[in-house]
Amino acid sequence: MKSRSLHTTDVLVIGGGLAGERCAMEAAAEGLEVTILSLVPPRRSHSCAAQGGMQAALGNCVKGEGDNPDWHFLDTVRGSDWGADQEVARMFVDEAPRAVRELAHFGVPWTRVRPGNNDYFVKGEPVVIREAEENAGLLMHRDFGGTAKWRTCYASAGTGHAILYAIDSEVIRLGIDVWDRCEALALIHENGRCWGAIARSLRTGELTAVLANATVIATGGYGRIYGKYTTNATINYGSGAAIAFETGVVPLGNMEAVQFHPTGLWPSGILVTEGCRGDGGHLLNRELERFMVQREPEKQELASRDVVSRHMMDQIQNGNGAESGYGPHLWLDLRHLGAEHLHQKLREVVDICRDFAGIDPAQSMIPVRPTQHYSMGGIRVNKDGQAYGMAGLFAAGEAACWDMHGFNRLGGNSLAETIVAGRLVGRSVAAFARREKLDTGTALARRFLDACEADIAAWLARTGDGPRIYAIQSRMAEIMINKVGIFRNGPDLEQAVSELQDCLHDCGHAVLHSKGPGMNPELSDALRLQGMIRLAITIASGALARTESRGAHFRRDFPLRDDRHWLKRTLARWPADTTSPRLSYEPVGLIDLPPGHRGYGKAEWIELGKSLEEYNQSVGTLQDAEGRLASEEPQGSRMSWGAWKSVATTTGTSK
Repeated sequence: MKSRSLHTTDVLVIGGGLAGERCAMEAAAEGLEVTILSLVPPRRSHSCAAQGGMQAALGNCVKGEGDNPDWHFLDTVRGSDWGADQEVARMFVDEAPRAVRELAHFGVPWTRVRPGNNDYFVKGEPVVIREAEENAGLLMHRDFGGTAKWRTCYASAGTGHAILYAIDSEVIRLGIDVWDRCEALALIHENGRCWGAIARSLRTGELTAVLANATVIATGGYGRIYGKYTTNATINYGSGAAIAFETGVVPLGNMEAVQFHPTGLWPSGILVTEGCRGDGGHLLNRELERFMVQREPEKQELASRDVVSRHMMDQIQNGNGAESGYGPHLWLDLRHLGAEHLHQKLREVVDICRDFAGIDPAQSMIPVRPTQHYSMGGIRVNKDGQAYGMAGLFAAGEAACWDMHGFNRLGGNSLAETIVAGRLVGRSVAAFARREKLDTGTALARRFLDACEADIAAWLARTGDGPRIYAIQSRMAEIMINKVGIFRNGPDLEQAVSELQDCLHDCGHAVLHSKGPGMNPELSDALRLQGMIRLAITIASGALARTESRGAHFRRDFPLRDDRHWLKRTLARWPADTTSPRLSYEPVGLIDLPPGHRGYGKAEWIELGKSLEEYNQSVGTLQDAEGRLASEEPQGSRMSWGAWKSVATTTGTSK
């Protein structure tokens, strides 16, 4: 490899989606030089695919009356099945209303309250709701799963698209340097300090050592380890988590917490937004029965995603799925909403159904099936977004385990997190970069450049009849969907770990067809493959070790949530020269809202067996022992202790 260079910047952001760009904006607004690396032009990032909306407790419409951050906190912690860091959840819900209003200032065309009579469907029944004249033009909300109030702000069904274009316009206005078609291969680090990353141009193959005071990973999720069984874009390899994992120092948190979205368009797997069910869509089995009415009488189709996905798979596995040439599926029925509603509020759904299934949802039912969608796990960070064990490394968005989601994310909380975390983590990044000096030599950069060059050369030099990388990828995906999916059990998970180890072994002997060192998609995929398999092994290993069911992690052989033994977060590290991850555990964080029933799903669990005071007393010490770095403010300083009690005791809700 001949082409290599050196670049310095104050802040390096790896990932050009919403979390990365919003974080970059905060640093640039402080006068810092910022460089963004992005696999694609930012407006083509996967953030653009978010359809349904962004949660923020504004309470602007009748069905959202009385909403406030305390309600949002309650819903988020319950949705997480008590796996969330409750201080981070509190920070998030308090900041979300400011973030969504700021987006309006940036030009996001939010759907607004229309005064007078409006037609809706609530729990399958048509209703007429009169919106007040004084609320005309305020941000409107739609219903989403697992919430007590209508809280999700939206821009028709193209919310992610609208927000991404607005944020990217601000990035351009601020003059932030964006390197698109560029990928980070490794972090530059030494003695617990991150100094940037090695970047590879996908156009030319050139390697650049980017040295930075502060480095942010915001590369999104890892859905492509599930191959075609995901709603994620083809760029969602989990590469950010993989390069952090490669350090052997930075842990990944709760990797076994994998969300499956109930309504992936079948068989393509493209997301059909939760907004469809929020607006009154019905889930039907092969007999055209609304099975969710019997399974979840209170929430029906709007229970949390983990609960709805399990009920759907139960229907399919019990022979109640509709048959197709691609296997059984269920139906999402929007016909009763009418063409006008669909074209005004769910326009992207109409386009997706037309382009990828050849149907008009105003006339035909939509074939759907649960599909891998989101990764609650990621790079473990403190409340400032700084990685455990690695000063100068930050993470935000889906790539991070900031951990407001715990073991299940509520719909609308992810899009909100990208902006809220971008704002808050971005401020911490800016403060760190202003405070610290770029105090490292070029020898360190050359060492990591040499290692990346050697890895590339090894792939290009390998010859013979070894396995092909795409066959290994496909085998990994089949293992994950069949044995590390919605329903899990010990024997399947043991087999998954063993078979994934075989994939890792084969990766070390795989041979490329294409030998070009420059623009070479096969080489690019090969360089990602080992990291993807390691993530897959870590997910399966964490799921095998966690002998309980919590949120999206459901063990048929351990069906109860076990707070006595498992109210803790999994941390995984992959030390150098080892073939498997090392797992350890820490408390989930300070607990304000005590564990209980979520309001949907199973109403049985194993009690904590100790007081919250006793649990909370050791949280800081145990997390520090696992590598948590000091935050700008003391742990617990952002908690609003007991504030949730004022809404938890309210009788009835606006639903």
